[in-house]
Amino acid sequence: MVILRAFFPFLTRGYATRLPQKPPIRHPDPLSNAVTTSLPEHLTFIHRPPPSPPTPFSLTVNPSSPLLRTEPPAQSTILDLPPPLKKPALTHPRLSEEAIAEMRRLRTENPSFYTCRKLADSFGCSPSFVSYIAPLKPSQQRAALAKRDREHEKARARWGEKASLIREIRRKRKEFW
Repeated sequence: MVILRAFFPFLTRGYATRLPQKPPIRHPDPLSNAVTTSLPEHLTFIHRPPPSPPTPFSLTVNPSSPLLRTEPPAQSTILDLPPPLKKPALTHPRLSEEAIAEMRRLRTENPSFYTCRKLADSFGCSPSFVSYIAPLKPSQQRAALAKRDREHEKARARWGEKASLIREIRRKRKEFW
């Protein structure tokens, strides 16, 4: 056999005969950090503390109910909270029936002057609430949209050649939908 290896070195095995395996998992002793207390009648009470650090409100470290405590929690824990992620939502107070009636009257009287934004600012509510409570008539809506489109067309007239071309392409593409 030695002679064959000398003349034919490619006949030797150059790989492992078995796949590598992980060593068996060795879990730590679960009772290594346990606190043992001897009780009467040859009993032993074993208590393992939680892996997380204790908090002032922890029931494991302090088994009495937080509702039964006589002293309030420390103020430092309340003040050390991080700032809120979002701003609190704006809450508008409820409007009275008289205020809603006045809003409707102003909106129907002169809708071009008393816009949703203007009424919302004066009554302390949102513009969507104004448009829900005091909507325009369909003819007034069409007139307002036509006025807006005229203003937009004035702005579009100042656009360059490239923007105008892109707008026309979009308009043509929309026709084929």
